[in-house]
Amino acid sequence: MSSESARTRRHDDPAATGVQSVDRALRLLKAVAASGAPSSAQELAQRCGVNRSTAWRLLATLEAHGLVEREAASGRYVVGYAAFQLATAEDHDALARRLRPLLERTAEATGEIVTLAIAKRFGLVYVEQADPPGPPSPDWTSRQIPLHATSSGKVFLAWMPEEEREAVLPATLERFTSHTIVERAALDKELERVRRDGYATCLGEYDYSNGVSAAVFDANHRPVAIVNVWGPSVRVTRTRLPSLGRAALRAAHEMSLLLV
Repeated sequence: MSSESARTRRHDDPAATGVQSVDRALRLLKAVAASGAPSSAQELAQRCGVNRSTAWRLLATLEAHGLVEREAASGRYVVGYAAFQLATAEDHDALARRLRPLLERTAEATGEIVTLAIAKRFGLVYVEQADPPGPPSPDWTSRQIPLHATSSGKVFLAWMPEEEREAVLPATLERFTSHTIVERAALDKELERVRRDGYATCLGEYDYSNGVSAAVFDANHRPVAIVNVWGPSVRVTRTRLPSLGRAALRAAHEMSLLLV
């Protein structure tokens, strides 16, 4: 190699100018994220040009930090929840801008408030809101959301690995209204229903509004945001929840397609 090409490599190759193990770990993480389906360690090693035993060690480190996860049945790797936390930790404006037209369309179609929630510090925060035609609604953006007492929180919990769900839920579930679920067995049963139906409902469990929520998934079927349709209980009645749930699912599916 000529001195000129060596200088070029030192400037252009991250492995030459940085820490090689970090470079390899990041390449493996990117490969996991870019995969259309869960990948084995051998596949990832080949894709990244990394020795298999080195790939195993680096993937184990990434797994320990929650940046990748292994599927229980196949042992293949998918993006971990900590990677999602990092991705959403700073600025949500780009995501909100991209999805706002769909939020507005859903608000107009349902006649109800539609909000977008994302994970932040092992909780949920509303980052965007679209109001239906008529008088302005109270602004819920930037508000933290109790996980066990809202439809968006239930969706968040339903798609979370069990060990992470145990970590984010307090030992005692706070009661906000007479309808709040405070028994873990009852909450677990509710989360099973969410996974079965694809959307969650809330009937006056946090305040005296009702609503539905559905998850927006990435290409690896990991939730990246949650869309919520809700309003006062006099308008969003129990009988309307199934149709609003279907509307939330349609909106979440369209949003998922936008993010692929």
